[in-house]
Amino acid sequence: MNARKMLAACAALVMGAAVFALDGREIMQKVDDVAEPSYTHTLVKMDLIEANGTTESRVLEEWGRSKDGLASVVMIFKSPASVKDTRFLQIQNEGRDDDKWIYLPALRSTRRIASSEGSKSFMGTDATYDDMSSRDVDADTHTLLGDKSVNGYDCWEVKSEPKDTASSQYLYRVSCIDKATLLPVYTEMFDKKGNLVKVLTVEKIQNVGGYNIPMSNLLKNVQTGHSTRMAITNIEVDKAVPDKVFTQNFLNTGRL
Repeated sequence: MNARKMLAACAALVMGAAVFALDGREIMQKVDDVAEPSYTHTLVKMDLIEANGTTESRVLEEWGRSKDGLASVVMIFKSPASVKDTRFLQIQNEGRDDDKWIYLPALRSTRRIASSEGSKSFMGTDATYDDMSSRDVDADTHTLLGDKSVNGYDCWEVKSEPKDTASSQYLYRVSCIDKATLLPVYTEMFDKKGNLVKVLTVEKIQNVGGYNIPMSNLLKNVQTGHSTRMAITNIEVDKAVPDKVFTQNFLNTGRL
């Protein structure tokens, strides 16, 4: 190859890299566009882990539905006795906050979770009610920080800052997106003072029915040392769940 052809080839490679390079928003849009099961039914083991290692274990059953790009989820706590029969319903809405309700068996009543309660802990876990909701891609400004290897995953590292600071309990988040599965496998969350407060680590990914499912997640509050692990012990995908499950009536009664 003569010098002119070599230069032309190099230029083409550089231009090609520029064309196919993704920016932060494009990466997060790809994450949002990942195919999900229409329905899921899972059994989950939840561990609440104190800083000293003391652990309280819970078991819950969960049904999920993805319809017209919007997700709904119902959780029923099965054990221990202190939380048994507590039920939670979340319905994603287009262009407004998710609807959330919780049924408390001790009170035999259902309570709507107000938007103002978004920063409160969900059932004593390290997740807040807002943590359980997905954010619209364009609610944040996304900046690609570069490539990063995390726990064996080849990732893009993306910083996400809320355009409306009042819409998020965090000043910003930094996510490591696995290039192979387009799943966030490591996410750091920073409080309003810019201090690291929580780290979410995906410990295991499994392909189930053609979908890459995070089977075990660990959410740690680095300021308190407390952690919450959610591990799926059984899962069914794309097996239809009656729409009645995703209603307040089912939440109130636990029956169809």
